[in-house]
Amino acid sequence: MYVQTPASTGSALPPASGLIQPIFAGLLASVVGFASTFTIVLQGFRAVGASPGQAASGLLVICLVQGFLTILLSVLWRQPISIVWSTPGSALLIGTGAQAGGYPTALGAFVLAALLIVAAGSFKPFGRLVGAIPTSLANAMLAGVLFEICLAPVEAAKTSPALVLPIVLVWILALRFARRFSVPIAVAMTALIVVFVTKLPAGALADTWPALVVSVPSFSWPATASLVLPLFIVTMASQNVPGLAVLHANDYRPKVGPIFVGTGLASILTAFGSGGLLNLAAITAALCAGPESHPDPAKRYLSTVTGGLAYVLLGLFAAFAAAFTLAAPPSIVQAVAGLALMGSFAGALTAALARPDARIAVAVTFVTAASGLTLFGIGASFWGLVAGGLVLAVDRIGR
Repeated sequence: MYVQTPASTGSALPPASGLIQPIFAGLLASVVGFASTFTIVLQGFRAVGASPGQAASGLLVICLVQGFLTILLSVLWRQPISIVWSTPGSALLIGTGAQAGGYPTALGAFVLAALLIVAAGSFKPFGRLVGAIPTSLANAMLAGVLFEICLAPVEAAKTSPALVLPIVLVWILALRFARRFSVPIAVAMTALIVVFVTKLPAGALADTWPALVVSVPSFSWPATASLVLPLFIVTMASQNVPGLAVLHANDYRPKVGPIFVGTGLASILTAFGSGGLLNLAAITAALCAGPESHPDPAKRYLSTVTGGLAYVLLGLFAAFAAAFTLAAPPSIVQAVAGLALMGSFAGALTAALARPDARIAVAVTFVTAASGLTLFGIGASFWGLVAGGLVLAVDRIGR
């Protein structure tokens, strides 16, 4: 399963002085990744019906499983393989909302989406079929789902300007002077406002030791149609494909099949612990795969090993993070989640509009996915893909 490449020669550990750079890069990637998106993950779980305990357990189990899987793959292949939660998938949950049957049906959709990921890694014809889905439509669907979430800072500023505008201002300044840390800085500002300006209920942050909540997934047609295919597509198109592109750009060529199979099976495991999907890291992967991690490409895997350990430790704070998010005013939690997803929204729009010949189909996909349309119990993200695909197919007849 190990693929020998120019970037993966040698396996001896560097001297202690050579460990500082990859250790720092791994810690930075994990802390930034966690602080930037944990509110989105928790809000996604709550949106589809998770209790506070289930949401905290989901965050805990995802951190633990992705940490151990990152360490396993990195050590096995001596390549900087970074596994993280599906941020676009969490955004999709927020946009889709609660399903009939509650959180167990959402967990059933996670399991089925994970099985599709396993199938994509196990069967080459299926993988090629997945690759045939136009990335422009997949990105348009994601942009449509993110649109309402990215409106949250504006909506929150109308109702709670004194609380929200300082967060937005700090985020804008951080974009100019510390872009990489802009979202963690906004999260830190949010935490300060919650602690010093709002009044937390008595005992809101008590008893925050992590606890695993075992859940049994259930399956229903509406949840399956609304969540499974959109979850699978946005996870593949917005996380796994860009994650592979980052690795390829730095001369790493891991075998794709085992990664998809491993993340799919791990996602099934996390579903029984109330968690969601796992996939390759995309944005933070560049911190570990590039020269910022280590001058020697053969030693950069040490950064993802460090990052995996950091996620395991961060998982211990999952219950505290969930309790803090629940105790905070909903408007500012939604606002900081919208700010955190601005980059993803801009990237999805850019990628969706890259091909001029598909822009009408892209527009149809976007507005349908953003509309909140529900037909036959199936959510707007699915219908966005259907509508856009139909327009694209008809437009190409005879060409």
